[in-house]
Amino acid sequence: MILCITGFTPSSPIKVVKSEFIYESAPFPSCHAATICEVKKGEFLASWFGGTAESNPDVAIYTSRWKNGRWSIPSLAARGFDSDSTTRLPCYNPVLFKPSKGPLLLFYKVGRGPQTWWGMLTESKDNGQSWSQPVRLPNGIYGPIKNRPIELDDHTILCPSSTEENGWRVHFELTKDFGKTWSKTEPLKDGKTIGAIQPSILVLKDKVLQAVGRTQQGFVFTTRSKDKGKSWEPVSLLDVPNPNSGLDAITLRDGRHLMVNNNTPKGRTPLNVLLSKDGVHWETVLTLEDQPGEYSYPTAIQASDGTIHVVYTWNRKLIRHVVLKA
Repeated sequence: MILCITGFTPSSPIKVVKSEFIYESAPFPSCHAATICEVKKGEFLASWFGGTAESNPDVAIYTSRWKNGRWSIPSLAARGFDSDSTTRLPCYNPVLFKPSKGPLLLFYKVGRGPQTWWGMLTESKDNGQSWSQPVRLPNGIYGPIKNRPIELDDHTILCPSSTEENGWRVHFELTKDFGKTWSKTEPLKDGKTIGAIQPSILVLKDKVLQAVGRTQQGFVFTTRSKDKGKSWEPVSLLDVPNPNSGLDAITLRDGRHLMVNNNTPKGRTPLNVLLSKDGVHWETVLTLEDQPGEYSYPTAIQASDGTIHVVYTWNRKLIRHVVLKA
């Protein structure tokens, strides 16, 4: 049974606690690609890119803080520039991540499009109230391309990434020093048989990792790693529809896996929540949006109190924040 955001049945494993827009008005007409992070207990920071339209030079990175149950007015966090530091370029796909030790990290991309963009990183030691001078990541390193990294037992940050300039290909990047030095895997596929990008990372039993994400083939892709992300199985497809649109997936503390996805072969509505016990078999348990329009690019996290926070693009005009309880 597919449930709407306005209600649920007692047998539903997920229910909506709160649904709201992060802002009602902003100094930009268009927005996309939201991310969220719990910066300290009960306090959250969200980020997205906003401007006149995606890929326009005025598109920049904005943030808003959720404290005491309310979102702050959006504030500018980063702008994009060419190597001459004067020519404005658009920003894309911010990703917030706070390691167990170290500063709050904000990854994003700058360039004229996914085929030529590069990775940028700025950090904050005051939970996003101020940011360091952004630095460009090394050539071939992009940071997490859309979805948040995970932190391994040795505090290595494993970033799910991908490229689009030579077919859509997934790879993974690792850093042990908060983005100062990097290593990465080879692409997992030629990008032609299965065109896959924007992975999310799940943690299975026995510390096996699974990545799932967007494809050009109409279904969510999957791959697994048994060596902490150093190598991965060949990419294959799950029996979960995906209309070539960004999704996100996380492992909950009770061991189940949660995915937010446009669970349809075409279009960016509806936007659904799915659950799985094994990362292979997924069941749709909730529908967040089902009206005509675009509801896309979700990010999901589980907070310290166990609630699940989801942010996503609402018709390219607003960012919606939904709190779920499992």
